[in-house]
Amino acid sequence: MTSAATRNFFELFQLPPLFQLDLDQLDRQYREMQARVHPDKAAHLSDTEKRLFLQWATLANEAYSTLKRPLDRARYLLRIHGVDTREEDNTAMPAEFLLEQIEWREELQSAMALRSPEALDRLSARLRSEMDSLLSSLATLLDVEQRHPAAADVVRQLAFLEKLGRDIDQAQTELEE
Repeated sequence: MTSAATRNFFELFQLPPLFQLDLDQLDRQYREMQARVHPDKAAHLSDTEKRLFLQWATLANEAYSTLKRPLDRARYLLRIHGVDTREEDNTAMPAEFLLEQIEWREELQSAMALRSPEALDRLSARLRSEMDSLLSSLATLLDVEQRHPAAADVVRQLAFLEKLGRDIDQAQTELEE
């Protein structure tokens, strides 16, 4: 076993470096990797070998977690192509997108004020549809057109929507309690 630290997540699971992954294949490759490198398999080995197994298992878990989630997978693909999404310091968005964010936030506040699970469900469905559309665009930008800076813009938009989705989920939970 060689050093775990130098492995690309896609290479680790013998997958093509694409946004549109076969998630079933990812699951299979992950389970196979875990079967080979789980620290319990190293119980009889030296401390150095145990650490190596632990490093590999940790890398496999991190890689799987990253590749399994679309937004994290996109961020990772961009990073290996040398593109920083700059989510922390680049909040520039198209005006139309920002106006839509304001409208959705107002709808969320209204649904909470009315204590309306139905309104939250409708908002959540619209959000899912918008996110699916952006994920489809992201697949084209990354896998087909390889327009990485444009893909970074879409990642930033999806990060906004993901946050809104968490806020909607939290509001739904609060209404259920």
